[in-house]
Amino acid sequence: MRKMKLFGVVCAVLLASASFFLTSADHIDAPGVASTTSDLADLYAFEGDNPNNTVLIATVQGPLNPGDVTANAAFDEDVVIQFNIDNDGDFVEDLVIQAVKRGDSMYVFGPVVPTAVGLTGQIETSGPMRSVRISTSDDLQITTEDGISIFAGPRRDGFFFDFNRFNMVISGAVAPAGFLPPGEASDFFEDLNVLAVSVEVPNAMLGTAPTHVAVAAGLFPEGALPDAYNVWVTTKRKQ
Repeated sequence: MRKMKLFGVVCAVLLASASFFLTSADHIDAPGVASTTSDLADLYAFEGDNPNNTVLIATVQGPLNPGDVTANAAFDEDVVIQFNIDNDGDFVEDLVIQAVKRGDSMYVFGPVVPTAVGLTGQIETSGPMRSVRISTSDDLQITTEDGISIFAGPRRDGFFFDFNRFNMVISGAVAPAGFLPPGEASDFFEDLNVLAVSVEVPNAMLGTAPTHVAVAAGLFPEGALPDAYNVWVTTKRKQ
């Protein structure tokens, strides 16, 4: 696979740590990339069934209506989905995991030390490479190699948000009541889909996690939270 120069177009950020499930969301919000093939929807990071593994999931191009819209949605070969991992607490990526489509498959590179950090970069072809055939709604494909499992394809949007109530809140129509409590709120995304890339990777490949950012900032006492990788996802488009 040839190298190509990349330029980052959008970023979602979260903190991932053992025994925590955390998510960051952006659906169709980022100026200039909303509703394009590089538009990020969500980032999820959580402990795997094996507690020594971390699962990273990025979703793009959401929300997609079920049926033909989802069936015809496709990853863009000119867009690289990149998980960035900071393992020393300086909020600069020390390792990256990159996913890029070629033909009917998703190729995943890394974890690998990036050639460049920040918005620009290139596909890190010097790192380990694995691939999985892109799944469809009727054909689930998952590959596992050297302890890393990968998936790419359409999935139900896992983000919960009462979008209709949100519009009422920002318009002032329900002031001062605000958002509805759990059990009364409705999930706007319940029947909508996204394209997802999932990578489960052994923590041993990610290095030693730094002190949890909330502990380092003095928001919690030392030892109150487990050490945690700082993780964010970017999409980068060929230039």
